[in-house]
Amino acid sequence: MKGKQVLLTGGTGGLGLGVTPAVLAQGAAVTIPYRHLQEVERLKGILSPADVARIQFIPANLQDEASVDQLISQMLRVDVLIHLVGGFSMGKTHEYSFDSWKREFELNLNTTFLTCKYSLKSMLEHGYGRIVTVSSRAGAEPGGQLAAYSAAKAGVIALTKAIADETKGTNITANVVLPSIIDTPTNRQAMGAENAEQWVKPESIAQVICFLASEAAKDVRGAAIPVYGNV
Repeated sequence: MKGKQVLLTGGTGGLGLGVTPAVLAQGAAVTIPYRHLQEVERLKGILSPADVARIQFIPANLQDEASVDQLISQMLRVDVLIHLVGGFSMGKTHEYSFDSWKREFELNLNTTFLTCKYSLKSMLEHGYGRIVTVSSRAGAEPGGQLAAYSAAKAGVIALTKAIADETKGTNITANVVLPSIIDTPTNRQAMGAENAEQWVKPESIAQVICFLASEAAKDVRGAAIPVYGNV
């Protein structure tokens, strides 16, 4: 990805702390949208000054179309979109509120649609693009009390595959990664750390993402890649 302009959403989050250094190591220039300055500072704390200098941090609300449009207009172009933003909640369907249902779709699916839509416009203009989205094992293998999350993440898979089909015959690809439980501090706090060694590490997911985002993956399109660890 040397010299490529990369839009990396969720780059300051738990998964992003593993993905961002890996993307920078590939030589990319990175734009990271953010909501909270403390998360930006946390990321800067694990990076070298030289790496930080290659990141453009832009405040943005990825659930708002105008904000996404403005974000991408501030980039030179979008060569690569890596979309990590997402969220998770549980609840039995008959007890789950409609507001919570809508929040899952806003955070997981609608942000994916908006960032893909405006990144694609840039990619089509200059004839090159790599799109890598992040769904979940739950999107392919739904489970109880995960109806909203599973449905939203299934939508991410469907959206990504549709984009891959739309961009056949171009130098633009779209692929989706399906992690199981990711070993992040948030997940350890929520679920306990007893089985964390079996979970998939952010750094491992990062290697898969970086391949799909690279020149080497030019013939991979519409793939849904399971990255399950030992779960």
